[in-house]
Amino acid sequence: MSCNEEQEEELEVLTAIFEDDSAFKQVSKTCVQYKIGEKESLKSFLIEFEWPPDYPTCPLNINLNLFYNNRLLPEVKEEISAALTEQCNSMLGSAMTYSLIDWAKENHEELMAGQPEVSTRPDADESSKKKEKKEQLTKAQKRRLTDRFGVKNERARGWNWVDPIKHLSQTGGKEDE
Repeated sequence: MSCNEEQEEELEVLTAIFEDDSAFKQVSKTCVQYKIGEKESLKSFLIEFEWPPDYPTCPLNINLNLFYNNRLLPEVKEEISAALTEQCNSMLGSAMTYSLIDWAKENHEELMAGQPEVSTRPDADESSKKKEKKEQLTKAQKRRLTDRFGVKNERARGWNWVDPIKHLSQTGGKEDE
């Protein structure tokens, strides 16, 4: 069986297994993602598995550099990646994506042991601060400002508006026969 056939077969199996699982996402024919942990938890992470052309005879590419994982500490990302790569190397020659996902789900607590429950990133603290509101001016204050800066040469708003009643009375209607 060729590598492409094995990849297609594995993709069919994965979609059948995870068809109702919202944590699974098929990005392309050779790339899938799986979210480990509870949604919106600081101890959850997203793994992307990409199959090289000669997979499963060579290890698959494991990517943790995704936007969802920005809150993870770099050391934790490296530990997870190293552990998954080690597991991947031990299963060479067979379809391993499901096995790696299952292993990551089982060992979730150990993989996330170095990740704190509370965000320690400095940029996360800045986003939680309240932004200063701009001063809102009333119409009278705006009018005084425009008067002060000499905007008197402009025409008033609506100076060229058409009075609909006057316009309709000039055009007349259809005559009844």
